[in-house]
Amino acid sequence: MVTERRREIGIRVALGATRQAVLRMILRQGLGLTASGILIGLVIALVSGRAIASLLFGVTATDPATMAGVVALIAGAALVACYVPGHAASRVDPLVALRDE
Repeated sequence: MVTERRREIGIRVALGATRQAVLRMILRQGLGLTASGILIGLVIALVSGRAIASLLFGVTATDPATMAGVVALIAGAALVACYVPGHAASRVDPLVALRDE
């Protein structure tokens, strides 16, 4: 996503966007998608909990600790997956990005 938007990011930096603003923009967009995915996944997990309850041993289908652990793991992975390219995008040289095409 970030490499596809390199020209846009270069224009934003050329117009005065700070590195922190570019990083915030990329993190906000990536983590927004992650939050909506987590919410949809939790709803599906809670609805389908009865169907898989007989397959689970030693834990309930709606165990709060398990749900919280999975949400934290997914959110952490998404944060790293958004931060690394966002950090690289914040270092884009606007002249190089604009001359690229």
